[in-house]
Amino acid sequence: MRTRVIPRAEWSTFFEGFTREHSGWPTTVWILGPRIGAQVEVRELPLEGIVAGPVAISIHLGGMPGKNVEHPVAAPVSVWLETSEKDVLGALGINTADGTTTL
Repeated sequence: MRTRVIPRAEWSTFFEGFTREHSGWPTTVWILGPRIGAQVEVRELPLEGIVAGPVAISIHLGGMPGKNVEHPVAAPVSVWLETSEKDVLGALGINTADGTTTL
């Protein structure tokens, strides 16, 4: 697997392209943190989009009335993309200031 760090100045553009390419994909969101361990936040909902704002990144999932979920990631400090040698998506990660990682 290869990991590519996305520079902060490119987050908005990166997430726009990522959303276009992966819209509707079944998505599971994991939260990994020093205080909470590993937890599944959302399991197998269609990706609607990821948006980088000035103080948070928002992950939008669902695509169905009553099943929409917004997961905000506050105080992001880094974004990275893990792919295989053949550019198959492995994981998208967002690290935060408190040491939490959202996958």
